[in-house]
Amino acid sequence: MPQIELTPTERKAHRADAHHLDPVVMIGGDGLTDAVRKETDAALNAHGLIKIRVLGDDRAARDAIYSQLADELNAAPIQHIGKLLVLWR
Repeated sequence: MPQIELTPTERKAHRADAHHLDPVVMIGGDGLTDAVRKETDAALNAHGLIKIRVLGDDRAARDAIYSQLADELNAAPIQHIGKLLVLWR
């Protein structure tokens, strides 16, 4: 499924809402596993707007995880800053 497209104004509002949130999903050294996908999907269903912490140091891998999660889970990518990813659905 394609990711949700948002206007810059909508994305800005979601970034502001996510500011106070703590990460609810952690992605470790094993990367994007089926368990991580399942947990992320459950968190999106429960909360709508979530933060994900990626523990790896490879920025390209974090970018790939970010876009892959957004595509596979039909979520909107809100923000990728450092090791934190913010998704909304």
